[in-house]
Amino acid sequence: TGDFSMFRIYAGKDNKPADYSPDNVPYTPKKYLSISLDGVAKNDFTMVFGFPGRTNEYLYSEAVRQIVEINDPVRIQIRDKALAVIDAFMRKDEKIKIQYASKFAGISNAWKKWQGEVLGLTKTKAVAKKKAYEAEFQKRVDNNPTWKKAYGSLLNELAAAYEQFGPVSRSRDVFLEIYSKIELFAIVAQINKLKKAEGQQNFDATLEKVKEKLQDIYKDYNAEVDEKLFATLMAFYYEDQKDRGLPHELTDFVTSKDQNFAAIAAHIYKTTTLDQEDVTMNALNDNPNGFLEKFKNDNLFDLYKALINNYVANIAPTYNTADDRIQELQRTYMKAQMEVFKEKKFYPDANSTMRVTYGKVNGYEPKDAVWYEISTHLSGVMEKYKPGDYEFDVPEKLRELYKNKDYGPYGENGKMPVCFIGTNHTTGGNSGSPALDA
Repeated sequence: TGDFSMFRIYAGKDNKPADYSPDNVPYTPKKYLSISLDGVAKNDFTMVFGFPGRTNEYLYSEAVRQIVEINDPVRIQIRDKALAVIDAFMRKDEKIKIQYASKFAGISNAWKKWQGEVLGLTKTKAVAKKKAYEAEFQKRVDNNPTWKKAYGSLLNELAAAYEQFGPVSRSRDVFLEIYSKIELFAIVAQINKLKKAEGQQNFDATLEKVKEKLQDIYKDYNAEVDEKLFATLMAFYYEDQKDRGLPHELTDFVTSKDQNFAAIAAHIYKTTTLDQEDVTMNALNDNPNGFLEKFKNDNLFDLYKALINNYVANIAPTYNTADDRIQELQRTYMKAQMEVFKEKKFYPDANSTMRVTYGKVNGYEPKDAVWYEISTHLSGVMEKYKPGDYEFDVPEKLRELYKNKDYGPYGENGKMPVCFIGTNHTTGGNSGSPALDA
């Protein structure tokens, strides 16, 4: 992959921020990193600094098991479905391809991460290693009267907390994943804000914010795509959660439509005007109060409120209570680990603040009898080339350069490097972080 971009930043002639002008000049920073054209070799030093988002190095084993076996798989499954729907539309319509490219990439981002997470944690036997570590922790605690008094039951308490946390955590993930992928719900949420605004001054201020937000949603909205997402994802939600507790408004509505979610979606999107930008925005501009009156008895609003109320009443409180208990126990567990394993160096988890990580250029063995070399090349990009494909098309200029082997000063032994592998410890948030040599 060549998953990177380079930008030239422009400024005014005084080198200060300025509005667009043909007279603007490239910005000159006070300090900058020089780009090395020396290339890389095996075992070269690499250092990355940036702002990694979040890591959880010191989790209890059951937390890791739930990630690998429960949370990640169901989130991957839901995003599989959402991506398949969007992909099908993007492949047949250029306008939709442009509208949904950013959404598709956003959904794909965590989807890819979770798949890698499951693969990596499974392959490295992370849960088994955690359990072995915890067995040693318990052994040391039991052999020390002070520690036994303070931490003797800690692991059992963590186990009990995660037993309560697991099911509700999954239900929360399922709801949030599905709710966030159906943009009609986001539109309804904005209208609902307006319905709840009290007092004329507050109503007027809320109206302007709602119109601004709706314009942002409608800009890249396609009702046909959204209807298909609704039908696909709500069918999954119903089947997945029907034995775990669903609002009766949803079950009654589904039963009345013979559990046919394509028909349910068609009914909702046919009877609402919220999927039509011109109708909605004109109504909000001309007669917002009259527009809101139309939604007093509306299937879409009833469904939206039922889903939200069910989440707020039955999922969020249980989740928050269990999570608070886990956070409390985890703080104690962290303190205990640092006392019990004094020989171990405990580096802090990432939390979106500046971090530095160092490693070296090296390949690796992803699976038996397979070895990844340290670098990928343009020839590999061309092997994946599919004319007209929105993912694997290659610009004509790049194809021409490859054909003529015109790599300028950047080629190495007749090949054009694209990316290299380093052993640095990074996570989401380090995308775009510079890689420095010695």
